[in-house]
Amino acid sequence: MNLALPALVPALPALGAAATFATGRRAPGLARPLAILPVAVSAVLALVVALQLGTGQALDAATRLTPTGGPEISLAIHLDGYSSLISVLVGLVATCVQVYSTAYLKDDPRYPSYAALVSLFTAAMFLVVYSGDLIVLLVGWEVMGICSYFLIGHHWETADARSASLKAFLVTKLGDVPFVFGIFLLAADAGSFRITDVLAAAADGKLGHPTLTALLLLAGVAGKSAQFPLHTWLPDAMAGPTPVSALIHAATMVAAGIYLVARLLPVFLLSGAALVVLAVMAAVTMIGSALCALAQDDLKRVLAYSTVGQLGYMAGALASGDREASVFHLVSHGAFKALLFLAAGVVIHAAHTNSISAMSRMPGLRKRVPDAYWTTGIALVALIGLPPFSGFFSKEAVLTAAEHAATGEAITNGLGPASAVPAAAGWIVLVSACLTALLTAAYATRLWLVAFHSPAAAPAPARAAVPATGAEAGAPYSPEVDEADPATAEPSAMRWPLWVLALPTMAFGVTSLRTDWLPALLDGGSLRPSPATAVIGTGLALAGVLIAYAAWRSANARLAAARPQPAAAARVPEQGGAPLAEHFPADPGRTLLGPLFTPARHGFGVDRLYSTLFVRPVGGAAKLVRFLDREVVETYVRGTGLGANLLGRAVRLAQNGNAQTYLSALLAGVVLLAVLVAV
Repeated sequence: MNLALPALVPALPALGAAATFATGRRAPGLARPLAILPVAVSAVLALVVALQLGTGQALDAATRLTPTGGPEISLAIHLDGYSSLISVLVGLVATCVQVYSTAYLKDDPRYPSYAALVSLFTAAMFLVVYSGDLIVLLVGWEVMGICSYFLIGHHWETADARSASLKAFLVTKLGDVPFVFGIFLLAADAGSFRITDVLAAAADGKLGHPTLTALLLLAGVAGKSAQFPLHTWLPDAMAGPTPVSALIHAATMVAAGIYLVARLLPVFLLSGAALVVLAVMAAVTMIGSALCALAQDDLKRVLAYSTVGQLGYMAGALASGDREASVFHLVSHGAFKALLFLAAGVVIHAAHTNSISAMSRMPGLRKRVPDAYWTTGIALVALIGLPPFSGFFSKEAVLTAAEHAATGEAITNGLGPASAVPAAAGWIVLVSACLTALLTAAYATRLWLVAFHSPAAAPAPARAAVPATGAEAGAPYSPEVDEADPATAEPSAMRWPLWVLALPTMAFGVTSLRTDWLPALLDGGSLRPSPATAVIGTGLALAGVLIAYAAWRSANARLAAARPQPAAAARVPEQGGAPLAEHFPADPGRTLLGPLFTPARHGFGVDRLYSTLFVRPVGGAAKLVRFLDREVVETYVRGTGLGANLLGRAVRLAQNGNAQTYLSALLAGVVLLAVLVAV
């Protein structure tokens, strides 16, 4: 293979970003072709590289960048089935996002900078996927972080966007600090930053601190992939434009942490303690995020918590020792979650609000957005995990991996012994994943019914009744600045990417059924679901659908009995028009969660806890330091300057230019010296 091809994959979007930054203000008409063409060509090249590499093959190439006096830093490329598969996903989703954004932000004066940042974001993820050196990978990792800061804060004129971008940056950096130390410790033990050398050292048992290294790396993964306890930034990141949410949640930033653990899984298999920590982290993330999703009114926040939970599935598969199942679910989830977010953008464009309860007062909404309606349904079925869509096969692969790990027969596919995975990790993942399957089906069904199928029995609140924040009694809500006129139909650039992404959402899962298809591209193991977990997982998913539907019917019946008056005419709510509590339609989430509804809506108070334990003490310490600096340190500094000033004034009084005064002082000095000598 010509190495120019894989080198061009990350280079072209980076060059497109540079060109857009350079010409965006002078020639804004060039922004759209410069945004789409380089990313689309990179997607095609990524597919060509994957086809040329084939199955069961790997390619390593490197050139030394700089000596360090220790492990050298190399510009290295490592290509295998995992990098090929994920690079194709990144290229597909990024291209759809760039095309979609040309219509979604068509009147945005800051579109050129937005498009350039999306291209740079894409290039950074390509760099992470193709990199064979941990330091170069770290560069792409950090570039994604800074791009996410600017993209989430794209609407910087709103307080929500500013605080969300800052929160995302700080929380992910909190995880990146130990992550960097983990990379350095790993390189010190292996004697190299090259990933192939690190894996060889792990296979030979030359890593002296596998548990400490794995835990340090997990801190960075928790931040980047939004796992408990560093998951809180992702729901707030919904303040950014909807296409950015699709890119972050489906193919780039949050996928990077899972991909890194998959690449370095032999290192983690050396530490059973690290795998148990990863399993517990995944379990808490899965269950907690699913409960939170069941209580949200903001459409995008429902999808955000859904992403957190599905990332927990991937982390659970890794804790069970099966990176094939994890990456399979990563790619499957990338397709249907990008579809969900882009479809949500179309719905928000038509409804002029993020609030699913406000959408419920528009009986004709699904007829206004038929493409988004049907593709959302397809993606939600895949999210629930019902056959024959891709989510069923990838979710069952995770459950099968957990089942084997729980029985002491972990599917490591030759990366390590099955005994390296503690049975406790398998049981933790299996039980939590089954419970999450039930909850996922419930919140997905709730979203579908409330947003598109509510009878709209409750009257719409008057304009004066809508709070200025648009939130229900302080509920989390992140209204996005509208970028299009809701009275106009959605342009084709916002519709056809939905059907492009619907194809892998429906068909990608079948590639796992034969070992010479998708498994041959990865580690060669089986991805077929086991009969037991397939029956249990599908049964729980169907139970979740039926329970949510029954709760929705019951809540509608109670609402109809309490409010017999006819529904008001459908209207387009004001931006951010989430209604007051007394105007909320039948919400099965309230029925299902009961007393947990309010805590779940507010993320179980994790943000408040962090504010109490960390933010306020740090803020208080900062105020103390400011006081000491201004009132104590600066007082001494000002006193020193004042003393020198006073001394200068005293000396200046003596230097008055009068010769008689000088002579008198000289004679006085002589007399004084004479007296002193005589005495």
